[in-house]
Amino acid sequence: MSIDEAVRPEGGGTEEPDEPGWEVDPDDDWALAVIATVGRQLRLRREAIGMRVTDFAKAVGYGEDMVYKVESGKRIPRPDYLNTSEKILRADGLVEAMKEDVKRVRYPKKVRDLAQMESRAVELQLYDPLNIHGLLQTPEYARGLLLMRRPAYSTDEVERFIAARVARKAIFERDPAPEISFVLEEWSLRRPLGGKANLRKQLEHLLEIGELRNVELQVMPMDHEEHAGLAGGIEVLKFEDGSMVGRSQAVANGRPVSDPRSLRILELRYGIIRTQALTPRASAVFIKELLRET
Repeated sequence: MSIDEAVRPEGGGTEEPDEPGWEVDPDDDWALAVIATVGRQLRLRREAIGMRVTDFAKAVGYGEDMVYKVESGKRIPRPDYLNTSEKILRADGLVEAMKEDVKRVRYPKKVRDLAQMESRAVELQLYDPLNIHGLLQTPEYARGLLLMRRPAYSTDEVERFIAARVARKAIFERDPAPEISFVLEEWSLRRPLGGKANLRKQLEHLLEIGELRNVELQVMPMDHEEHAGLAGGIEVLKFEDGSMVGRSQAVANGRPVSDPRSLRILELRYGIIRTQALTPRASAVFIKELLRET
């Protein structure tokens, strides 16, 4: 019997309206395996104590349809779902032990891959020509940015992407800390995504990050006549063993590259952009002035 068949409603009940949750990426094999295992364990534990789906759904505070989807591996359970399940099912730590794996796979695979590379990098060179870089975004700014997307993301997708961006900020807490260089565009610092209060909080956050000894934050003013970054964003990550990986829409259509020629082009462009932008000290003064104007 398949998992899907095993979790069909007892008595063939009707399906309820969908509820918020995290969808599993069909191309993410590891996530599919983890969530299928978690769902199967939750179902076996529920059946072991003789609890029907209807009763469990009421106790956990979710609809029956969500319980079926979680147990069949179609939905990534939220932390509150797992916390409550641990208590209801008297799981003796079984559900608690699965929370860390679930936490990892709740982020999209491309975000996990990026975060994994960032966690190993000893030096990062980052330039975003359109927005404040994801590693620098406050949750409020990230929400304002994500809500602008068309076609619109669902509320669930927005929350999932925000959680992923917040998780990546662990890079600033690493020890030893990597050397990180950012170049930001002035227009991205003036755009009040989500309102002026959110922009003020974002600018204050940039000033705090810019004070870290391992971070250099530079602003490219709009009135500068020379700009080598018009071809698109740039990311260059360097690792302890001397290897590197880079990415830019202008090189290999945004796919990660590691060949010497492509990396030389990216480093050359990034180096020129840095020389054309304000120095870190002048950039901090610039951001403080923007903060006073906001």
